[in-house]
Amino acid sequence: MKNFISTKRSLAPVALALAIMVPSFVGCDFDQDGAAPLHRDGSLVPDAQDVSMTPESVASMLSRLPLSITQVREVRQAVGRSSAHGYDEEYPFSNLVGNPGSGVGDEWLQTRVPEYPQPLRSLISDYSGGLSETRSSSFLDALAASGLQIYWPYSEDWDGTSIPVITYSSEDQRQEATAFRRERLRDGSWTVSEITVDEDYAKAHPVWVINRNEDSRYLTPQMAETMGLLPEADATRANTDFKTLRLKTFKAHRNYDTWLQGGSEFFIKCGSIKAFTADVVSDLKLYSPQITDMMINVKRKQVGENLTFNTILASEWSPQLEECAFLMIEDDGGKRTSWKAEGSVKIKSKAYGFEVEFPMNKNDDIVWRGKLSQNYFTRYSGVAGRFGDVSLTFTFN
Repeated sequence: MKNFISTKRSLAPVALALAIMVPSFVGCDFDQDGAAPLHRDGSLVPDAQDVSMTPESVASMLSRLPLSITQVREVRQAVGRSSAHGYDEEYPFSNLVGNPGSGVGDEWLQTRVPEYPQPLRSLISDYSGGLSETRSSSFLDALAASGLQIYWPYSEDWDGTSIPVITYSSEDQRQEATAFRRERLRDGSWTVSEITVDEDYAKAHPVWVINRNEDSRYLTPQMAETMGLLPEADATRANTDFKTLRLKTFKAHRNYDTWLQGGSEFFIKCGSIKAFTADVVSDLKLYSPQITDMMINVKRKQVGENLTFNTILASEWSPQLEECAFLMIEDDGGKRTSWKAEGSVKIKSKAYGFEVEFPMNKNDDIVWRGKLSQNYFTRYSGVAGRFGDVSLTFTFN
């Protein structure tokens, strides 16, 4: 039985190519290569251009819109809200279309944010609406359903004035990428050029990365606490010997993915038996193992930093619960599989095992897995311990 945080929403990815065809335009310029016509205000003339729902194609399209500081502030607000909810610095196109300026998590809380006078959605709608309002609506719907997003690494360091360059993530593990930079020429027209960017560039300059959202369907500890979904210690057990196991700090010592793919999503799974008290072995059948499951997102700038939590992993750990099963993975997708592990309980001084089956994905990186005992938690309560490439601090009281 799962307690919390693994709630999922069904997403319907749409692979759609939308051909936007406009017969002719007046008063347009071409970029330096003479390839793509631009309006004098810098917006792209959608002249028989196919925009497929791929990171590269969407990045190219965005780079040719007449972005102003208003739209950049909108994206900065959205990624900041995502970050505050425990997610990466991300702005899914589903949010951009449905609730401009909102971050991941706002939809769970049904939060409406202040409207911008000219949101990025409007620029995209103008770009795609050459033929009809219906065509524009179809394009926005496809973009919202694509699973793509704007990821802005190191967004908190933005100077408040610079317009970002726009790049995209590919399937390989490259550290450099081609980015589109939109600039005004001396004659007042606009051009879109290509430059090469890496993570050092992104630390010093604003960069938007078009990649795929991987974490919005999971709840973070921050979101679970806000929504009241975390298990609580039983306030009525003051005179019992039950204890509460909490995760207090989390420190990742390295990134698991390239910077174009974002930070790392760690899944922590703890399998135990709540409030176990038994006098005979037959009482075991009265109890079912429970899995407490949480996702912790570590932004690239947070590697090496202690992140503080007060998340309950086991709310009523009885003196008879000897060991819990523990799994920590970094999510990398792939075919659904599982890992079976055992914990143990003690009945009249004899240990008995119980089985826990943890769901995971075939491509996930296993950070650490095994058993953790009551003796370990008692001895090292409040003391950081190394678990693979992550340091954890538990409290047990």
